Amino acid sequence: MDRRGRKLRFTAVAVLVVLALTGFSTSRGHGHGHSSGHGGGGGCSSSSQDHDSSSSSSSGGTSGSRYRDYDDDDDDYTGGTSGGSSSSSSSSSSAPSTTLRDATVKLLSCASQNQPYAMVEITNPNATGGRFTVAVDFLDAGSDRLAKRTAQQYVAGNETTTVRVDLSDSAAAEVDHCEPEPYAPAA
Repeated sequence: MDRRGRKLRFTAVAVLVVLALTGFSTSRGHGHGHSSGHGGGGGCSSSSQDHDSSSSSSSGGTSGSRYRDYDDDDDDYTGGTSGGSSSSSSSSSSAPSTTLRDATVKLLSCASQNQPYAMVEITNPNATGGRFTVAVDFLDAGSDRLAKRTAQQYVAGNETTTVRVDLSDSAAAEVDHCEPEPYAPAA
C-alpha cells in the first residue's frame, strides 16, 4: 500500500509539473489542454514524460485512469505516426485495387503434327503492363484431354500479344482441337 501511495503522489506531482510548464492553473488545465492540444511544444514533451510515468504506474488507481484520458488526447495529437501507419496499411489494403485484372485469351491456331504448339492472343485490359499465364487444353477427337500446357508472357498496358504454347511432337500428332482458358491471370 505504501508503494501505491508513493506512485499516486508521484503522479500528482507530475500533473502539477505539466500544468506549471504549460502555464495553466490546476483548476482549468485539463480543459485547456484539449482546446490548445496542438499549441505548445512544451506540453507535448511533458505529456510524453508523463506518458512514461503513467505507463510505469498503469496499475495505479483512479489517478492512473485520469492520466489515461490525457494520454489518449496525446495519442490523438501524435496520431501522425500511427495515422501514417494506418494510411500505409490502408494503401496496402488498397493494393488489391491495383491488382491486375485477368487478360482475355483468344485461340489463333491449334497444335498439329506439323506444328507442335498452339498460338493464342492475350489482351491486357489494364492500363499497366503485366505478366500473364495462359493455359491451353490439347484435346483428341473425342474431346479427351491429351495434355494441358501453360505459358507466361508480358503484355504492355492495353495491348495485345501473340503467345506460343508448346507441346511435344508425339502428343501433337494426336491433337484434334485446342481449348484455351478464356482468361489469363496475372502471374
